Amino acid sequence: MRRLLLLVPFLYFSSCTDKQEAAKTDGSIVTTVGMIADVTRQIAGDKLEVINLIGEGIDPHMHQPSKSEIDKIQKAGLVLYNGLFLEGKMGTILKSRADQGNPVSAVAEGIDVQVIDLGFPDPHLWMDVSIWSKVARKIGDELAAFDPDNGDQYQKQREEYQKNLNDLHTYALMVFPTIPEKQRVLVTAHDAFSYLGRAYGIEVRGIQGISTDSEAGTKDINELVSYLVENKIPAIFVESSVPDKSVKAVIEGAAEKDHAVKIGGELFSDAMGPAGTYQGTYIGMMDHNITTIVNGLGGSAPEGGFQNKLQD
Repeated sequence: MRRLLLLVPFLYFSSCTDKQEAAKTDGSIVTTVGMIADVTRQIAGDKLEVINLIGEGIDPHMHQPSKSEIDKIQKAGLVLYNGLFLEGKMGTILKSRADQGNPVSAVAEGIDVQVIDLGFPDPHLWMDVSIWSKVARKIGDELAAFDPDNGDQYQKQREEYQKNLNDLHTYALMVFPTIPEKQRVLVTAHDAFSYLGRAYGIEVRGIQGISTDSEAGTKDINELVSYLVENKIPAIFVESSVPDKSVKAVIEGAAEKDHAVKIGGELFSDAMGPAGTYQGTYIGMMDHNITTIVNGLGGSAPEGGFQNKLQD
């Protein structure tokens, strides 16, 4: 992570979202990760073309942009990215675009939230649905500024979408307390769930740190094994975009100490589910995560999730 911080400066660029500024571009909206893309599509409807770069099962911390992706960034009318070092290897490309005066916005930066700081900012704001609703507001403002002719429609659709986000947030607040208090510990492959833990009252421990840039060491794994055994934590979770090697090492280490730890399910951390599925939307991704965690740790959440769509 230290190497990443040295390579990529903070990218606090103003979006300068004026369509005339983007006259040399193709008018598309390019997003870096699926969570931003889905919110943008929900708000834009059919008025704007939204192109996402980093898809399902791909780790944005480590993603090396291809020439095709670089071309899409340079040609886009507006680029929306997360910021807070999530897209580390795209940093110089995004800076180059901003230096050219083309619209670019870090949607997770500059909003009124307390960013979790572990020596560097945690970029995974989407894990707290109430925070991601604020990001949705910022995306709506960016789209309205970029395309003012349809600005009122974007804001109306953003308001409707935020109502759905509020319902999902309320669902999470309702089901997390059903987990037995001593079992409210979420252990995952890397530390992407701190915002979820802070919002919904559950302790979070990652085998790796915030970034997947480095592997967990033997000491980290042994300490986590001891914690799981001592506290009788029943489950650990794998992630769709992170290899499960370290998770298996923890399970094997616990077994050697006569404590059975099961895999409570697969969670979506830095990428959503397959395109065209419910889990391939932000709401579906988080509904899946919330429901899977609660049930995996001994709580009680409906198998179909808060919209009864998880079994579709």
